[in-house]
Amino acid sequence: MADFIRIYEENPNPREIDKVIKVLKSGGLIIYPTDTVYGLGCDITNIKALERIARIKGVKLEKANFSFVCHDLSHLSDYVKQIDTSTFKILKRALPGPYTFILPGSKKLPNPFKKRKTVGIRVPDNAIASEIVRQLGNPIISTSIRDEDEVLEYTTDPELILEKWDNLVDLVIDGGYGDNEASTVIDLSEEEPQIIREGKGSLEIF
Repeated sequence: MADFIRIYEENPNPREIDKVIKVLKSGGLIIYPTDTVYGLGCDITNIKALERIARIKGVKLEKANFSFVCHDLSHLSDYVKQIDTSTFKILKRALPGPYTFILPGSKKLPNPFKKRKTVGIRVPDNAIASEIVRQLGNPIISTSIRDEDEVLEYTTDPELILEKWDNLVDLVIDGGYGDNEASTVIDLSEEEPQIIREGKGSLEIF
């Protein structure tokens, strides 16, 4: 049975955030709100937790397209090769925000991702997600929780999410209704930016 806690985005309660951090540090999986859809996440440094997420998603961990959710751009140098000024300007302009940027991965990537050439970076504009990653002290690995329903695509109601995920995760955060539109994905690993998926993030800033 997953814990279910309410956290208000306007003013995330430090005690509740602390509970989330304890779950993550002990290798637990959480479902949490972002500035787009609800995400399934775990501590990037915990291999067992990473393997659990990969199993749930039915993918091999090494091949999984998970995002690295960061508090700000300060973690970039840990996971991303040196980027040029124009790329950094795009990131500064768009983040925090509803975008996932694909960037060239560095040699410092966590073991399961060592062979990856690229990595997806997210800095959500959501105080709950941001505070979790800040307090944890390192990124979380994340993937959006899609719905089998062709029409809905993403569940927005935290109570329905709990119903469905109760036996799969350790904690579900009720951060209010989520969005049902995923992030805009832009590949910045080549010379020209490439739009992989148009989502909530506007393309006009490019």
